[in-house]
Amino acid sequence: MEVLTVIVQVSALVFVLASMLAMGLSLTIPEIIEPLKNARLVVLALAVNFVLVPLLVWGLQAVLSLDEAIYTGLVLMATAAGAPFLPKLAQAAKGNIAFSVGLMVMLMVVTVVYMPVVLPLFLEGVTVDAWAIANSLIVSMLVPLAIGLFAKWRWSDMADGLAPVMSQISSVAVMLLLVGAIVLQWENIVSLVGTRGLLAIAVLAVVSLVMGYFAGGSDPGVRSVMGLGTAQRNLSAALVVGAQNFSDTPMVLVTVVVAGIILLVILLPTAGELGRRADAA
Repeated sequence: MEVLTVIVQVSALVFVLASMLAMGLSLTIPEIIEPLKNARLVVLALAVNFVLVPLLVWGLQAVLSLDEAIYTGLVLMATAAGAPFLPKLAQAAKGNIAFSVGLMVMLMVVTVVYMPVVLPLFLEGVTVDAWAIANSLIVSMLVPLAIGLFAKWRWSDMADGLAPVMSQISSVAVMLLLVGAIVLQWENIVSLVGTRGLLAIAVLAVVSLVMGYFAGGSDPGVRSVMGLGTAQRNLSAALVVGAQNFSDTPMVLVTVVVAGIILLVILLPTAGELGRRADAA
């Protein structure tokens, strides 16, 4: 199990670094910013991610009467947006890649400001170190993205050749990460079966996906990215806050980790299906 743990940790690091580099090497800053000039799209993205998704978890608690620790873990996930998996999901869905990167960065930045303000309203006594969240996301996501963008600007031909390689590496890493995480967390996944926790996670994924999809407007490439970006939450940010406040309540962190795995299990094939429909269209 120790070897598998190391494989999962390395795969997670390689995936994030390679996918961010791949996006930077294949795009330019104007391409990333352009979709975000649509004020209506930006407002809708912020509304579904930071208003509707947290309210959805609150509603699930009212209906399902979840264990307090499970509810806490879901609140952490619901308030953390801007996942590094989004560009890879957008790629599989044949969506607007530039928009996926711009959306990811925007949601990530807002998450750093949003969680310290909103989490105490949902969870009494929670304190959030915004810099701890920001530091984690800057080092793992923004720095490799910036390196890729600089390389694309300075050495365009080299970047064009390197981008597909980084993309392939990230694809292999995410599959190793997913399979390894399922094996490592299998007992925890099973432990949530009788608690309605897995049901809540599945509903969170599906309803968030639908809300984001229909908020994305008429452009299929944008719509698929908005749906996937709303459903895929920021596991890193949720884990940072969870570790700061709930280290003595293991089920909170278990819920966060399992939710991250289940969301990927649901969204990866969903993105593939969206991509097949895009090809058919």
